[in-house]
Amino acid sequence: MSKLDQVLVLDPQSDLRFKGPFTDVVTTNLKLKNPSDKRVCFKVKTTAPRRYCVRPNSGVIDAGAAVNISVMLQPFDYDPNEKSKHKFMVQTIFAPPNVSDMDSLWKDAKPDDLMDSKLRCVFELPSENDKVNDAEVIKAAPATNSVKADPSAASVPANASGDDAELKKALEKCKRLQSELNKMADENRQLKDDGLRMRKMPRSDHMTSNSSSFLGREAGSSLPSLLVVIAAIFIGFFLGKFIL
Repeated sequence: MSKLDQVLVLDPQSDLRFKGPFTDVVTTNLKLKNPSDKRVCFKVKTTAPRRYCVRPNSGVIDAGAAVNISVMLQPFDYDPNEKSKHKFMVQTIFAPPNVSDMDSLWKDAKPDDLMDSKLRCVFELPSENDKVNDAEVIKAAPATNSVKADPSAASVPANASGDDAELKKALEKCKRLQSELNKMADENRQLKDDGLRMRKMPRSDHMTSNSSSFLGREAGSSLPSLLVVIAAIFIGFFLGKFIL
């Protein structure tokens, strides 16, 4: 019995192209379409499984449906002189009515029931034109964003600018009031300091005046006593003289 032709339609059909630089993961897509009226099981294999990550790498495609597969090439040191020998194979089989164990299905499948398609991996470095185009796209991106932003800005109601102006005025007024409050607080602290100094100064003057008056009273009170003593001495002297 001859081998069955591949029932799935692959896009691309023969080559999986990966465009560098290959310093980061490079992803390419593979589309599998099932044009038949039966469900089809598929499995994706590669000759370099450590170099690629395939999601999904197996599954079931319903009749008339399609599935997109991401093939991710891991970073590596690319040598343009080295010819790529990596290959992929998409293996398929018609799904039985009730399929539950996919591993057993592929293990027990007969070779005559299997269908397959092979694809070659092609590595490409970006050309100078591609680099220029990429740079232009990067430069144009901000301009595109700005163009997208302008219509939204134009759709803002006209009173929005007025509200912004009022808000700006209110903020400026708040700043002025805050500045005045700070100035008044400084003046209040200065007045308090001056009041404390003024309170201290009268006390010292009062104490000085009290001390002076006290000393004056002491001097005043001691002066008559001294005069009395002197008068008593003179009186006693004269009395003693006359008596003797």
